[in-house]
Amino acid sequence: MRASTAISLLMLGLLTPVAAAGQDAASLSSSVREFVAIDAPVVALTNVRVVDGTGAPPAEGQTVLIEGNRIVAVGPTAAISVPASAEELDLTGHTVIPGMIGLHNHTFYTTSSRQVQISYSAPRLYLGSGVTTIRTTGSYHPYSEINMKRGIEEGRMIGPRMHITGPYITGPTSGYMTGVSTPEDARRVVGYWADEGATWFKAYTSISRADLKAAIDEAHRRGLKFTGHLCSVSFREAVELGIDNLEHGLFTNSDYAADKEPDQCPSGLRASLLDLDLGSQEVQQTFRDMIDNGVAMTSTLAVYELSVPGRPPLEDRFTEAMSPEALQEYLNRRNSIAEQAATSTMPEVFRKAQQYEVAFVRAGGLLGAGVDPTGNGGALPGFGDQRNFELLIEAGFTPVEVVQIMTLNGARVLGLESELGSVAAGKIADLTVIDGNPVTDPASIREVTLVFKDGVGYDAVKLVDSVRGQVGIR
Repeated sequence: MRASTAISLLMLGLLTPVAAAGQDAASLSSSVREFVAIDAPVVALTNVRVVDGTGAPPAEGQTVLIEGNRIVAVGPTAAISVPASAEELDLTGHTVIPGMIGLHNHTFYTTSSRQVQISYSAPRLYLGSGVTTIRTTGSYHPYSEINMKRGIEEGRMIGPRMHITGPYITGPTSGYMTGVSTPEDARRVVGYWADEGATWFKAYTSISRADLKAAIDEAHRRGLKFTGHLCSVSFREAVELGIDNLEHGLFTNSDYAADKEPDQCPSGLRASLLDLDLGSQEVQQTFRDMIDNGVAMTSTLAVYELSVPGRPPLEDRFTEAMSPEALQEYLNRRNSIAEQAATSTMPEVFRKAQQYEVAFVRAGGLLGAGVDPTGNGGALPGFGDQRNFELLIEAGFTPVEVVQIMTLNGARVLGLESELGSVAAGKIADLTVIDGNPVTDPASIREVTLVFKDGVGYDAVKLVDSVRGQVGIR
C-alpha cells in the first residue's frame, strides 16, 4: 500500500472534516429555515424500512432515533424506546437510506452552448434529491465554491456538505482550466489552492506525467488528495505516480489504446474500448494495480448516458427545473444524437463501461459515484445522482449494493466512514427518506420527501420546487 506524507491536521485547521461540526436549526438563517420541516431536539422515524448502506439486507419495521445531530438508536420499532418528548414520524411504506455522497458533483453546469456557475440551484437540487455530501471534483469558479461551502457551514445558505476540489489542472490551455507546463507550475498551483481551502485536486486530460507527479506529491505533502479525468496519462501510469482516485471508469482509461504515446491522449481511445475483452490480462492488471494501491474509481454513468441515442427518459421534473434556453439547447443536442443512432457506437461502449465497473468491484475495487452535471446538459445536480442509482442497477449491481456505492463507499473515499455513509448509532444523522421501496422499485429513488443533514430535516419537495426554471441561469 502506498503511503503519503501528511502534515499534522492540528496545523491545518482547514482540513478538519466537514462532518465534525454540528449545525442545529436555531443557527440557520431565515432563508434556510424556510425549508426546514423537522427541527426537534429528538426525532423518531418509526415503522420505516432501512437500507443502511453497509450492504446488509433491507430491514423492515425499523425505528431510527435521532438526538441532536446524531443517530442514537436503530432497530425494530418494538425494541426502541422513544422518549415522550420526541417528534415521532410514522413512516410506514417509506425507506430510509444514508444521505447520498456525490463524488463528482460540480456546482457549475454546461449544455453544448453554455457554461454557467449555478450557485443557487445546484446546492438546492443536491440536498432536495437526497445528496447530503458532495465533492466538487474540478472547479469552474473555485472561489464561488469556497464561499458557498462557508455559507452553508455558517447556516447562511442551504446545501450539502462540500469538499472543495481546486481548479482543473491540465496541460497548456487557452480555456478556463489551469494549464501547467512544468513540475514547478504544478506544485505552485496546488500550493496556492491548498492555502485557499481546497482539500482535493483534479488533473485533466492533457497533463504530462512529470507535472501530474509533481502535483500529486505537493498535495500529499500537505495531507491532501488527488483525482483525475485522464487520457494523456493512463490509469496504470497514474496509479504508479501516486494518484488517490480515478474518474469516469472505462470512458477515460487509455491503458488499452494501441496508439497510446507517452503524455499524449490517443486518437483511438473509443475504438480500444469497443474491442476490449474485460476478462483480459491487461484489464485485470489495471484492477490489481488500483486495488493494491487503494485507488478508488468514480462512476459517472449519468453524464455518459447523454451520448447514447434516445437516453435518458425525459421527465417532467427535469424539463420544469431547467431554464427555457438551457432546455432547448439540450433538446437540440439530444435530437442530433438521436439522428445518429444507426451509426453510434455509444450503446455498445456504454454497456461495456457498465460491465467494467461491475468487474472492478467484483475484483475487490472501491467504487463511488457522482453525477457530473456537464456534457450536453441532460444530467442535472441531484437528479443525475438518482439516475446513477438506476444505471448501476442496470449495470448488474443489486439495489443494496448500489446504496452502498452511493453512500458508505463515498464516505470511505473521503475518509469520513466513521461519521457518515451508513445508518448506524453514533453516526451523524444525514439521512434520505424515500416514499416507496427502491429495492423492489428502483424508480422510487426519485420520491425523496425528507432529507436530514446534521439531524435537521429538510422538505425535499419544497427544495426542488424552489429551482423551477432556474437551472442553467442561477
